[in-house]
Amino acid sequence: MIMGITGRVLLHGLLVALSVSLPRSGGSLTNSLPNDALTLGSEKTESLLSLLCAQPSLSPSPPSSVHALRPSDIAVVSAVGMLHSHRTEKSRVLGTLSELLSMFNPALTQILPEQTSTSSSQYRSLSEQAEALAHRLKAAGHDKDWKLLLLFIPVDEMCVCPELVSTAIADTVQQVKETLQILHRQIQHTLVSAVVWAGLSDEVRDSHHDSICHCMRDYSTAKLRLMRTVLAQALQESLEHHLEERQWYSDREDFTVQLQPTPMILDYTFKGESSVPNTRMTADDIDHVTIELWRNLLQPMRGQSDMKGNDIISTPCPSEDHPFLRTQRNVPSDLRTLWMQRAASPRLDPVMGTELPCEDRSPSNFPPTSVHALRPGDIKVVAAVGDSLTAANGVGATNTNNILDVIREYRGLSWCIGGDHNLTGVTTLPNILREFNPFLTGFSEGIADENSPKAYLNQAVPGANSDDMPAQVRRLVDKMKNDTRIDFQNDWKVITMFIGGNDLCDYCTDTIYFSPENIVSRIREALDILHNEVPRALVNLVELMHIVPLRRLHQDSSLKCPTWLVNIMCRCVVSPKEGSAELQSLTNLNRAYQRGVQDLVESGRYDTHSNFTVVLQPFFREVVLPLLDDGRPDRSYFAPDCFHLSQKSHTLMARALWNNMLEPVGNKTHTQDFTAGLSMKCPSKAMPFFRTYENSNYTYQGPAPTPPPATNWGSEFSCRDLAPSNSVPTSVHRLRPADIKVVAAVGDSISAGFGAKSKNLLQLKNEYRGVSWSIGGDKTLQEVTTLPNILKNFNPSLRGFSLNVGTGQRGFNMAVSGAKAAAIPGQVKNLIQAMRDSKDVDFENDWKLVTMFIGGNDLCQYCLNRAALSPQNYSYHLRESLDLLYQEVPRVMVNMVEILQIAGLRRIKRDTLGCSLLQQNVCPCFLVPAEDSLELSEINRVNRLYQEETERLVNGGRYDGREDFTVVIQPYFRNSIVPLSSDQKPDLSFFSVDCFHFSERGHSEMAIALWNNMLEPVGRKQVYNNFTHDRNKIQCPTQDQPYIFTRINSYPSIPTQAPITTQTTPRTISAATITTATPVTHNSDSVPIWGAALLGVTGLLIGWGVTWLLLSCRERRQKKKLENVVEMKGTGF
Repeated sequence: MIMGITGRVLLHGLLVALSVSLPRSGGSLTNSLPNDALTLGSEKTESLLSLLCAQPSLSPSPPSSVHALRPSDIAVVSAVGMLHSHRTEKSRVLGTLSELLSMFNPALTQILPEQTSTSSSQYRSLSEQAEALAHRLKAAGHDKDWKLLLLFIPVDEMCVCPELVSTAIADTVQQVKETLQILHRQIQHTLVSAVVWAGLSDEVRDSHHDSICHCMRDYSTAKLRLMRTVLAQALQESLEHHLEERQWYSDREDFTVQLQPTPMILDYTFKGESSVPNTRMTADDIDHVTIELWRNLLQPMRGQSDMKGNDIISTPCPSEDHPFLRTQRNVPSDLRTLWMQRAASPRLDPVMGTELPCEDRSPSNFPPTSVHALRPGDIKVVAAVGDSLTAANGVGATNTNNILDVIREYRGLSWCIGGDHNLTGVTTLPNILREFNPFLTGFSEGIADENSPKAYLNQAVPGANSDDMPAQVRRLVDKMKNDTRIDFQNDWKVITMFIGGNDLCDYCTDTIYFSPENIVSRIREALDILHNEVPRALVNLVELMHIVPLRRLHQDSSLKCPTWLVNIMCRCVVSPKEGSAELQSLTNLNRAYQRGVQDLVESGRYDTHSNFTVVLQPFFREVVLPLLDDGRPDRSYFAPDCFHLSQKSHTLMARALWNNMLEPVGNKTHTQDFTAGLSMKCPSKAMPFFRTYENSNYTYQGPAPTPPPATNWGSEFSCRDLAPSNSVPTSVHRLRPADIKVVAAVGDSISAGFGAKSKNLLQLKNEYRGVSWSIGGDKTLQEVTTLPNILKNFNPSLRGFSLNVGTGQRGFNMAVSGAKAAAIPGQVKNLIQAMRDSKDVDFENDWKLVTMFIGGNDLCQYCLNRAALSPQNYSYHLRESLDLLYQEVPRVMVNMVEILQIAGLRRIKRDTLGCSLLQQNVCPCFLVPAEDSLELSEINRVNRLYQEETERLVNGGRYDGREDFTVVIQPYFRNSIVPLSSDQKPDLSFFSVDCFHFSERGHSEMAIALWNNMLEPVGRKQVYNNFTHDRNKIQCPTQDQPYIFTRINSYPSIPTQAPITTQTTPRTISAATITTATPVTHNSDSVPIWGAALLGVTGLLIGWGVTWLLLSCRERRQKKKLENVVEMKGTGF
């Protein structure tokens, strides 16, 4: 809804006067915003309101110094550096920042630079843009106005090839220098805020750029992301050094430059199997970037860190003590001293070599035939796969301030595969093994990427996740097979795999994709390749480190760690606050990853023959962080980014791995104490072999016993509060499960129970309506899980559910097999008539729950009739059906279940006539197209459009005009996941004999997911299915929220007592009324109507008064009259 108040200042006055919470609403802030400026929904407005400071800080007179500049003094906002790359995103950020500043000065003017072309011939440098902007500002008469100028310094156009990085940084700093000189010379009354802007866009790369930055063509997306992030930090440090030399261009009082403390990184996340980054900034991204810009523009207070979360609640306002925009001069002295400190943690120059005390270094008399009799001297080949810790990013850095060293891959120093120098100077596993066999091969040397000959069998890739392991292993196996230096069949090999850190870093972006089960399945796939194809191999599977202790490096500002950088690379680990639920989830997940690989090895899967084994090396299970004498973390163990490990740590890791290899299975060291000296172990005469489960006399615990087969798909019920409301509620937003008297359903064959219990093709045509997920009522919940059987525990007198097979006892199950959306209005009419005619239903007074699920047949046949089955027509038929219910049926809650993503059914295969023949005939538009075909891409797009049209229809407010009616989207199928069996193949027990319709087990899971969705607030509902058999998954209403969630009661502002309302007579509502319906206002019983009206009028009068005072002050100070008052627009903070 649109707020009809005169503007943001009036709203501010109301807030000051009443200190009340405002309703969610949207309006308009008129500025000179571009067409692509940020447009946000009304839900974000409430967050923006928290930025309306208690009292705008106004300058008593126009300031003469830029160091005494307040937000209200800014009259013009503009920018330089709006190149084609990210221009839209920068414009949106600039527009949002302008709207924020206009709350302090409604007369604010925004001037955008002219559009630049993407062609290199028309490309304008930063200095040329500065010249053009200076002329525009003078021509517009803004010489005497205070200006805020954002200088965007792009990283995207810079080359990240290691040999060209230094030149690229120097050239960029020179460009900035020239630009600032122009601005300093030609513009007065200006605060320049410089922003290093980094992203992953390739839009501006042309053939010339590619020819210079040849390395970028070969980089993986993850590696390119890491290198550009590090490059941004290096550029930030160089610019800070330049500005310090020039004293921030503050030689006169009306001009200065402020550098944003951290680069602005467009933090694209990687989700799903494609690992394709999202290359568009969402509204939330715009919010986060703008909040950071805003926070960094204000004077910091003592004790305030530069690195904070992007929570709007923590966003500061100007205060009486710190009312000014930040400059280097007006920063509190204690903070300025802290910022000027460098490298507070000393770096030692420790000896990286190791003395090996072992006397017996001889190999076996004859090459062993068993991995369980393998001596260190028998090893001929070493190899490794993993991520940046194995690629050794930043290991050789000698200066904590040289962030560029993190880009370099010091593979020759890598703990498990490096071969630089020898053991006396560099401690690595290969250098230890070379003491036993000088002819060892496979190790990496020097600085190189994985494609370099110097990397050899080190195939680790920076930024790799567990899903990269199968591909890395494939490359490794091919290299070993084709290398003439390796006797692939006869040489004994040690292969080290260490992975999972980046999965943990990204888990919060997609908890399903990065779940422990998925991580273990990808590691298992890689190990399976080695097990099946590589003879004579011992695989070291190094357990993922306990990563939580490393957070301490980023909690002590005196260490000067680039926390913002690590927050980009590993935000799921760094961002959670101490004691938060997110941190506990991180810890639990870390342990679950560790347990997962333990269980994988304990299964004995890789001990089926004597020339291959996998041994879990657990030295990283617990990590003791190295500390200085004063208790602070010791940075000398870490690379310059305080995330990767230094050579000092790699030395200890190599020793720990070697010792683990000589320790018996079941009694291995599982703690890495960086501060404790690690003495090197040696093979003994009694046990000269690397330890395996067999020569350790260890018995695998094996997998947990297989549970007995389920005899039914029922569920247990643990809810205790089963009572209905004290009196029959008049509002659907106060509806308890026990208040529901009638259930009904409309839909297609899924709701009809088609083939749900079929054992063969002859039974497939049967409709087992009694077990239908949303409307079936066979037996009890302990035997058959359906929505009505759950509700019968709350109300045993429930009516409307269907029973048995066929339509004889269908109840109010109006679903028809094969139905499309066009048939649903007819089903709804039949339902209404059936409820009217039923003697068991009090049509006017009984609360009814109707479930609507349709669209599968529309999508499956879309390619045969695109016009009739378009998303628009699909929405039209849904709207027609809901309109009928809205107009004619009192006391109704409608569950609108979103259509599932049907493409997943392409994975359901079974070598039977029903699956091979019927499946494609049932759904040709999804199942016939080839992989990666245009046809499949189109139908997937239409599938998502069906979902979007449903959301748009339900959330548009069309059905919010009645207190006793609502439609709620239950979205658990929005991101459909095919359930997998223990062998990681689709679990066919969830599907009927045609591999398309759901079995009784599938119906059971759908019922649980629907019920649990009903008990989850709107906006926080689970949007994926989790089909795993568990009889205890049914959730219960809580004491705080005993109601079924709707869009209204999902927010805490709703009163807990049922409102007094007059029941709407539904049959008198016209179609026109539906179109213009206004949501019913919910008033608490404790506030009389006249009181609310008086409060509103009083607040409005006070707001007008405060507004008049504010505008009068501004008129006297600036001696000019505002021509118009801007209108409030919902903004997305």
